[in-house]
Amino acid sequence: MKFLLERMEKDAHLFEKGGKFEKLYPLFEAQDTFLFTPSDVTQGKTHVRDSIDLKRVMITVVLALLPCFLFGIWNTGHQYNTVNQIEGATFINDVLMGARFVMPIVMVSYIVGGIWEVLFCVVRKHEINEGFLVTGLLFPLTLPPTIPLWQVAAGITFGVVIGKEIFGGTGFNFLNPALTARAFLFFAYPAQISGEIWTVVTDKANTIAGWTAATPLAVAAAAPEGDAKTVVSALQEAGYTMKSMFHGVEGGSIAETAFIPIIVGALILILTRIGSWRIMAGGFVGIAIGGLLMNLLVGAEIKSFVALPFWYHYVMGSFLFGIVFMATDPVSAAATNMGKWIYGILIGIITVLIRVTNPAYPEGVMLSVLFMNVMAPLIDHYVVQFHIKKRNEHIRKFSHA
Repeated sequence: MKFLLERMEKDAHLFEKGGKFEKLYPLFEAQDTFLFTPSDVTQGKTHVRDSIDLKRVMITVVLALLPCFLFGIWNTGHQYNTVNQIEGATFINDVLMGARFVMPIVMVSYIVGGIWEVLFCVVRKHEINEGFLVTGLLFPLTLPPTIPLWQVAAGITFGVVIGKEIFGGTGFNFLNPALTARAFLFFAYPAQISGEIWTVVTDKANTIAGWTAATPLAVAAAAPEGDAKTVVSALQEAGYTMKSMFHGVEGGSIAETAFIPIIVGALILILTRIGSWRIMAGGFVGIAIGGLLMNLLVGAEIKSFVALPFWYHYVMGSFLFGIVFMATDPVSAAATNMGKWIYGILIGIITVLIRVTNPAYPEGVMLSVLFMNVMAPLIDHYVVQFHIKKRNEHIRKFSHA
């Protein structure tokens, strides 16, 4: 590493202003800061700072995503081997088969998105931001393992270019780029991104062509009129129980069913103070409020989905993945402490509302997070105004005393 550092220091002048490769400085700077601690220091007067910088924040989020990523690889292979009745499949067989489908998706996301990231940085003469390390991994984990790779390329292109770069890059985007990419695919190619559980297909003549089944949310949405027992029975008949949905060993998007690995990732984010526990807790409170409100609507000609106990919403669909990794994006989320509570609670309530009342889209998490991304600045504005008002009242009271 010392040899590499000395070589980079020797060639640095070629990439600096006036050098032969000046336009490629973002690439040089990216590898320099990725491999080593930057030697540049803050110019001017002393700044108050701590040890946390953008690189450490993004690397921590990537580390928090790794349990979900590894679980997604294994589960994809496990579902494939189970459905295709591969005899004697071991843990290693499941991992290798899962990697065969998951790794190309991740690689396309990083390569195509990275090209766009570098292109914008070269044109703008900006440094390459480590934020794409998160977007490039977060986006694939929300996709089914059977998605065509060209759709992965199209989705990440939309997320990076339209969701972030046209607003100025990381720190200026008001929508989560990974979620923006997934929303684009959902509305542009709904047949490949939603509806039924996806299980990887095979072209071998001696195995089945593919297998699909209704998701837990789809089963609940299709349950007939009745009470909570009706919808719970429908879920159990389809093979879904609280236990099975909790451990997440089922078909679906690559990592959104990974309840336990997501909890591990959430603990990493909370303990390192990278992810807001207020937003996560607010989401759980919002689900409870939304679920209980829906329970009040039980009656004639009302589908039993409204009677579903709220705790089922925690383990169904992508709620936990969304509230831990998507909603806590520090750029697009609310910034004030009170605002984070309001932001998280509303995400939970809107998620339940969309799930129960919208037959065309029983998930709800993606749309609720994106909607609250747009509302986050407004929430923070009114929170700040509230505190200013309270402070002014306190000053007037003190001055009259």
